Amino acid sequence: MKEKIAVYEEKMKKTCHALDEEFATIRAGRANPNVLNKIMVDYYGVPTSMQQVGNISVPEPRMIQIQPWEKSLIKAIEKAILASDLGITPTNDGKVIRLVFPELTEERRKALVKDIKKKGEGAKVAIRNIRRDANEAFKKQNKANEITEDDLKEAETKVQKLTDKYITEIDKAVDAKSKEILTV
Repeated sequence: MKEKIAVYEEKMKKTCHALDEEFATIRAGRANPNVLNKIMVDYYGVPTSMQQVGNISVPEPRMIQIQPWEKSLIKAIEKAILASDLGITPTNDGKVIRLVFPELTEERRKALVKDIKKKGEGAKVAIRNIRRDANEAFKKQNKANEITEDDLKEAETKVQKLTDKYITEIDKAVDAKSKEILTV
């Protein structure tokens, strides 16, 4: 039974990890190369991640610099950035592309915090769905006489403890990211 619970715990861990990755792409007024993670560049007809087409650096707190491996990629990289939901217009000097991040307005910060909370709620719903699936699986095993009534209660208790643990983790992540966004 432990290995069966471990399967559901792994799913909950993956949900939290996915949320952390999503939070990494939210920009907080400071330059963070992770905002480029989901942007794909058309590299000779093949969608390629930004990290594979150039060197990405942060020379200043509010600037990301992208130095393409090939000069011919500058237009494709700019096009990919403009097509993304990043909301920043790239500038280039023929060799490197610069993304300057403006200070976030109070209104924009509040909108980002709302978005963060919404994503957190989505992750909590996913965790609860995993709990429901686990409980249903254990109830089916009980009906098929594969596990006893006591085993069922124990499994449900363990799954509930895991659910509480990961929901608390999500709340902490949401609070931390919200504080980061609201800090001027």
